[in-house]
Amino acid sequence: MTGMRGLSVFISDIRNCQNKEAERLRVDKELGNIRTCFKNEKVLTPYKKKKYVWKMLYIHMLGYDVDFGHMEAVSLISAPKYPEKQVGYIVTSCLLNENNDFLKLAINTVRNDIIGRNETFQCLALTLVGNIGGRDFSESLAPDVQKLLISSSCRPLVRKKAALCLLRLFRKNPDAVNVDGWADRMAQLLDERDIGVLTSSTSLLVALVSNNHEAYSSCLPKCVKILERLSRNQDVPQEYTYYGIPSPWLQVKAMRALQYFPTIEDPSTRKALFEVLQRILMGTDVVKNVNKNNASHAVLFEALSLVMHLDAEKEMMSQCVALLGKFISVREPNIRYLGLENMTRMLMITDVQDIIKKHQSQIITSLKDPDISIRRRALDLLYGMCDVSNAKDIVEELLQYLSTAEFSMREELSLKAAILAEKFAPDLSWYVDVILQLIDKAGDFVSDDIWFRVVQFVTNNEDLQPYAASKAREYLDKIAIHETMVKVSAYILGEYGHLLARQPGCSASELFNILHEKLPTVSTPTIPILLSTYAKLLMHTQPPDPELQKKIWAVFKKYESCIDVEIQQRAVEYFELSKKGAAFMDVLAEMPKFPERQSSLIKKAEDVEDTADQSAIKLRAQQQPSNALVLAEPQPVNGAPSPLKVPIVSGSTQDPDSVARSLSQPNGTIGNIDPQIPSPDLLSDLLGPLAIEAAPEAVSTDQHGPIGAEGVPEEVDGSAIVPVEEQTNSTELIGNIAERFHALCLKDSGVLYEDSHVQIGIKAEWRGHHGRLVLFMGNKNTSPLTSVQALILPPAHLKLDLSPVPDTIPPRAQVQSPLEVMNIRPSRDVAVLDFSYKFGTNMVNAKLRIPATLNKFLQPLQLTSEEFFPQWRALSGPPLKLQEVVRGVRPLALPEMANLFNSFHVTVCPGLDPNPNNLVASTTFYSESTGAMLCLARIETDPADRTQLRMTVGSGDPSLTFELKEFIKEQLITIPMGSRAIVPAAGSGPAQPVAQPPSPATLADDPGALLAGLL
Repeated sequence: MTGMRGLSVFISDIRNCQNKEAERLRVDKELGNIRTCFKNEKVLTPYKKKKYVWKMLYIHMLGYDVDFGHMEAVSLISAPKYPEKQVGYIVTSCLLNENNDFLKLAINTVRNDIIGRNETFQCLALTLVGNIGGRDFSESLAPDVQKLLISSSCRPLVRKKAALCLLRLFRKNPDAVNVDGWADRMAQLLDERDIGVLTSSTSLLVALVSNNHEAYSSCLPKCVKILERLSRNQDVPQEYTYYGIPSPWLQVKAMRALQYFPTIEDPSTRKALFEVLQRILMGTDVVKNVNKNNASHAVLFEALSLVMHLDAEKEMMSQCVALLGKFISVREPNIRYLGLENMTRMLMITDVQDIIKKHQSQIITSLKDPDISIRRRALDLLYGMCDVSNAKDIVEELLQYLSTAEFSMREELSLKAAILAEKFAPDLSWYVDVILQLIDKAGDFVSDDIWFRVVQFVTNNEDLQPYAASKAREYLDKIAIHETMVKVSAYILGEYGHLLARQPGCSASELFNILHEKLPTVSTPTIPILLSTYAKLLMHTQPPDPELQKKIWAVFKKYESCIDVEIQQRAVEYFELSKKGAAFMDVLAEMPKFPERQSSLIKKAEDVEDTADQSAIKLRAQQQPSNALVLAEPQPVNGAPSPLKVPIVSGSTQDPDSVARSLSQPNGTIGNIDPQIPSPDLLSDLLGPLAIEAAPEAVSTDQHGPIGAEGVPEEVDGSAIVPVEEQTNSTELIGNIAERFHALCLKDSGVLYEDSHVQIGIKAEWRGHHGRLVLFMGNKNTSPLTSVQALILPPAHLKLDLSPVPDTIPPRAQVQSPLEVMNIRPSRDVAVLDFSYKFGTNMVNAKLRIPATLNKFLQPLQLTSEEFFPQWRALSGPPLKLQEVVRGVRPLALPEMANLFNSFHVTVCPGLDPNPNNLVASTTFYSESTGAMLCLARIETDPADRTQLRMTVGSGDPSLTFELKEFIKEQLITIPMGSRAIVPAAGSGPAQPVAQPPSPATLADDPGALLAGLL
């Protein structure tokens, strides 16, 4: 860069810019100058081209888009002199990727440099290919790179780069390395004395053996010899010794390669390897120097992985656990995390479980660590190490921790505590205590499956019923209890409250009074449970108590005209049945025992992708059997799947899960259900929160392949599981994708996409300009889904980071993939999820909008007149305050419009505008560029014409004002409203408006509501 004054001046100008805008203006000016010079090839000397290309690279490093000049950069690669060739290689590597068409023009030049005799040019070419080489380079250059790697005449520097270059080419095209002719060459490379070449060659070996370990079995003893050489510090140059540790990178790579081989059969090789591992375990300790700790612990934890892989002797395993026990007690959080993580992995080895239990107190202490990642690892470890001997202590600790745990952990914590209590309960009364405490302390995070499971336990154990009823009655005395506690208490007291009749405060009338106090506080889905409980209380009171009967009948009469059809139907039928005497007692007889089936909670745990958790669960399953009730999946009639036909009232016994669910969800059954009907909750058990939705509809769509059926089927298979022999390659789209997206724009959880094979759900959390979404991808079939890919196509204003998705989703399994979102600046553009999978011979692809919309970064804000008007007047006019007359608006009453604004977090401030036909609203928008920005809006409506209004929106940022105005306009015009149907009411009389059954998008985040759609 000597003499390149223009570049130095440009860099100085950039550094002297006072703000971002000045820098952008200087960059734009320079890009315009460069573009003009590139067009005038007559005056473009090699020196000027080199200077301008360097400037392009510097601008690119500043974060600006450089969308021209690529050809000039590539052309410099063929320059004969080193300065021009160097800048050509460097800038091409930085500006282009492997798919750029310009790279194809340089393949021949790069090959000439590789096969030439100039080592400097060889290094430049190998570096380029090692960084951005693709399949085209692999097919053209792989043989030449292999020759360089095994050449005895090349310097170590070139061979080292050749090894890394070949690694890149192999990853892009495994056929680039011929196994038959290369395995022996690879073994010879491991005898290399130069540590740099040996390290690069070992990196190549790791990739090769991961693809085909059998072909490279001759490399196994060579890896052991490398470890012996390093452990004894033989012939290791000082420049490869890091804080006294001989080449820790090479040690890690060698041990990583050994883990791809199944066993070591040669006794002498095995003995030599264990001596090396013993030396590593004995010689590693925690010191004050962070860099030394990082290097030594990288070697140590790779050695631990190798010890577990080789299934070493118990004495060495005990030594590993003791060492990890020391690590989880040190002050350095990174070391504690690694200690907990590796101790969790060691649960896979049965012989060391008792040794790990000795560190239980220290692991419990880690639950209180300030670092949430350490707390999560401690939770995973406690969950994996739990068995009958320590379950009581661990579950009690988890319950105590539940009160102080972060919200993001409480759902997982509740599920794991419930599973442990079920699997290892010393007695069932303790299990009931644990679940009721869970509901009391973390009701919002306790899934319905947990209290459904309690119902099954209590129903199937007569000795437990009085105790459960007594505990439920105790919790009802609390002033404020969670709605889930109301559900489970109402069910238990309705069935078994009569067993407490002799206890004070437990008469039917007193139970009704205390339950009825909770009725105003519960949501609509809970009211049917309370109505069923009232009917049960009335049934158990024989002879009938006139006062109690009068109160309950008054409730039934009140809800006979309820707009919710489920509540209305229950109220009408219970009222009529209560007049029938003996028939009433027959219909509402005590629930029979549930048939045996596997717990849906344990199913969830077995579907967890974390391998450490999964292995620990399998080990626990091999231990002492639990006292827990295990339910078996009911068999369909004649071994074939039956369509789900659920009667409203029947006199036979009931389906396993339908009773508890029918009491809690709309459109459930009142009486008992035929036991031969398949459980409607198989998919709910399989996919957890993503249960199957109401009335799947086959919707034709081009990008989703062939449609297997037309219209809506008359009868829906409640199991939603297709037997293997009946599965086809047809794909039916279930529900409307646009409606699901619009629903998720206003909600934080629900189903994004569903077809006949897969269901994708979303659960999201938003805080300021950050968001975290979890994608739940569930396989609904009994065959795996293969070639699964999920890619995010982000807009420019969002930073998105999607965790990798496994290539295969096993049968009836669910995988989770977190998606981190950061909002850079205001925009209405949305990200797109490009999701595809293969089922049979059918490839399905769907491009789905992700509901990370502008309103997700809004925070509701209620302002008073003293706060609102000074801010409103401070926004003088465009571009900070924009006004528009909007026509074609959906005709909404003012309260409905206020509800619409509140739904997307723009808070209506009542009473601020003296005109009753106007609305005033405020909110706070969060992004990285704007920070927390106040936004204000005023809507002026015309009572004579509700299809038009005048909207004024203002904020401190012009682009935010425009984007928010357009977003609100979209909500007022383009988003369709739900419809209502007019159906005849029961009996005679005119038609009454009844709520239309919710659409799939509305039902998306409520598993019970999804089930109700099936029923």
